[in-house]
Amino acid sequence: MKKIFAMLLILSLGLPVLANEEQVLGYEHMFCEKGALNDNVTITNLHNIICKGNAFKVAFNCDFKSECSKAGDRVNFDVPGAIYTREGTLLIPACSKVVGTIIRIEKQRVPNKNARVYINFECLILPDGTAVQMSAKPCTKDGALKEGGWHTAGKLIAYTLGLGIVGAGAGTGFAFIPNPAKLGVGYAIGIPVGTTVGLITGLVTPGLKYHAKAGENIVLILCEDLCLCKQLDCSCNQQ
Repeated sequence: MKKIFAMLLILSLGLPVLANEEQVLGYEHMFCEKGALNDNVTITNLHNIICKGNAFKVAFNCDFKSECSKAGDRVNFDVPGAIYTREGTLLIPACSKVVGTIIRIEKQRVPNKNARVYINFECLILPDGTAVQMSAKPCTKDGALKEGGWHTAGKLIAYTLGLGIVGAGAGTGFAFIPNPAKLGVGYAIGIPVGTTVGLITGLVTPGLKYHAKAGENIVLILCEDLCLCKQLDCSCNQQ
């Protein structure tokens, strides 16, 4: 009888421990962003774990200018909408925020080297104020935020067209002074010279600073697993 009583006592003490033990219930999948290395989400009885290599969008909370920032500055981001798995499990509620710290800024340089901003995303703040530690970086080839190719091309085009117009005007003026009939020759000389000088000028001048408007989206990629407690699905915004 004593042995049976002792066994029942041991089992009763062990049950709460077993109930609180984390157990994997299954695996689900994120909606893939471009550049993501993973889409797996581990679902347990206690947490939803977004695995390392997953990526999702965040938006700048306010305007950002690289020339007005420095290493150590905090940058705040908003999660544009609630993030669910493809199977329908809520992972991150709407109105969540992400806090990042600038770890390095490379200023724009000659020739035509754009500024680069390196940020470590280190904290996810849920709508209820809960702060969850995270480790993520911008989902780019070099892990930096910088102006895209279209902006850089636009700068080169602006220099080329601008000085091309100046060259055309100069060539026209020089041709018109001795002989108005030679305007065509002036254009033929001035435009190529001006556009060539403009292109070279655009290539050898410093690159672009990095600017972002409030609400502009970027994609971050997780450097470590992001472990989140179960969330109540009370949001109407789904991503």
